[in-house]
Amino acid sequence: MAPTTLENAFSKDSSSTAIVVPSHPPLIVSYKRLATDVKAFQQQLAKLGVSPQSAVSIALPNSYEFIVSFIAASWQRAIAAPLNPAYKQSEFEFYIDDLKSAVALVPKGAFAQDAAAVRAARKYQAAIAECYYNGKEVVLDIKEKGKLASKGSQKVETAQPDDVALVLHTSGTTGRPKAVPLTHRNLLRTMQNIQTTYQLGPKDRTMLVMPLFHVHGLLAGFLAPLASGGSVIVPIKFSAHEFWKDFNEFKANWYTAVPTIHQILLKSAMPNPKPHIRFIRSCSSPLSPKVFHELEKAFGAPVLEAYAMTEAAHQMTSNPLPPGKRMPGSVGIGQGVEIKILDQEGNEVPQGKEAEICIRGENVTKGYLNNPSANASSFTKDGFFRTGDQGKQDPDGYVIITGRIKELINKGGEKISPIELDNVIAQNPAVSEAVSFALEDEHYGQDVGVAVVVKEGQKLDAGTLKSWMAEKVAKFKLPKQIFFTDVMPKTATGKIQRRLVAEAMLKQPKPKL
Repeated sequence: MAPTTLENAFSKDSSSTAIVVPSHPPLIVSYKRLATDVKAFQQQLAKLGVSPQSAVSIALPNSYEFIVSFIAASWQRAIAAPLNPAYKQSEFEFYIDDLKSAVALVPKGAFAQDAAAVRAARKYQAAIAECYYNGKEVVLDIKEKGKLASKGSQKVETAQPDDVALVLHTSGTTGRPKAVPLTHRNLLRTMQNIQTTYQLGPKDRTMLVMPLFHVHGLLAGFLAPLASGGSVIVPIKFSAHEFWKDFNEFKANWYTAVPTIHQILLKSAMPNPKPHIRFIRSCSSPLSPKVFHELEKAFGAPVLEAYAMTEAAHQMTSNPLPPGKRMPGSVGIGQGVEIKILDQEGNEVPQGKEAEICIRGENVTKGYLNNPSANASSFTKDGFFRTGDQGKQDPDGYVIITGRIKELINKGGEKISPIELDNVIAQNPAVSEAVSFALEDEHYGQDVGVAVVVKEGQKLDAGTLKSWMAEKVAKFKLPKQIFFTDVMPKTATGKIQRRLVAEAMLKQPKPKL
């Protein structure tokens, strides 16, 4: 019988390897050991006072402690909420407050350092606990109980298929990030779809290069391969210098990444001996046909581009394994989901015509949390989710994405809301107007550009503004280029269109850097 929850999927009494952490010496964890450690951590969460639908904010890097705490939270019927450990305090505050988090898990030493996540958790009375592996077990070291002080110990729970297991936030064109709840059922369906697409099994071992706070790394790089009985190599972060050494030493045979990472690896020295790679998966950002062919030539493996969104618990389409057709420039065919190209009224357009790519399937969220307006605009009357991407299908059903309807900036797979950046920059006392937009970028696909009108009588340069922004937003959101203008381009009705602003700024002979 197929598993219906993460508890079913990972409660395995098996001595085969589940996790490899390439430390010195490497940490090699069997499925049996993983289940034991997760159960022990679940009991600690219950004792702390974590009950069903409590949000557990996980501000940890890729690590064994992240893995154990994430799975344990889902087993306890709590909501795992992974967060980028590099966030600033204001960003942590938003996410912790938005989910009314019961507890924030932080790395060892973070409490003594009064780290950003610690300060944010304290502000909203979330419990604060350092989480680390001590060589024997994953420790939950409670520093402050916050609002859980009055709850007392809770019973150890058994997860149900329709429990929300995971909440990730996705930036929207409204500027306010939207909370995407994903149930055990959603996650298990995606894991099954990914296993089927790539024929994953116990003999497969993947090299995790994507962050676990990102749906790509969590689902395709970690949960799906683990659920297939295979194993996952989990370095603390991606390192081009260490990648091939670890890939060879621990006998990986595939990996999934954004195009930016593929390009970095193409520039790195190939290992000797050259590893056997069963396939390379690319997702979260468009892969140029040029890089596609370079990858296949350099690594001697089929490159399979996929298409995914947080709202779909990651994967929606993928190019198939050989002997199926791989189509450079296409994100492939639907994988366990229905794909339709619909107009704004929700009607299917003729084959080959461009309109909005829409999907329906068991992996798709039922709707955003506490956001009825977004739900109304994001789903058709027939239950298809509107991706916000414009595209078309060829006669064989291969999807070609032709542009974004929404205005998000897709920097190497990281989705950045331009409205959010506008709002941050507008807080600078020297700024009169600010408009953020996507710049084409060879390395990331897109990067951040900002047009700024400085207030009369004020002085501001790009370096000063970037330094000011660095205190307010994560590093990946900082603009690559800042353009200064006396007048912000607008339509005849006074509306700002990012595309028009970008075109006008890029015509400037020399942007001020």
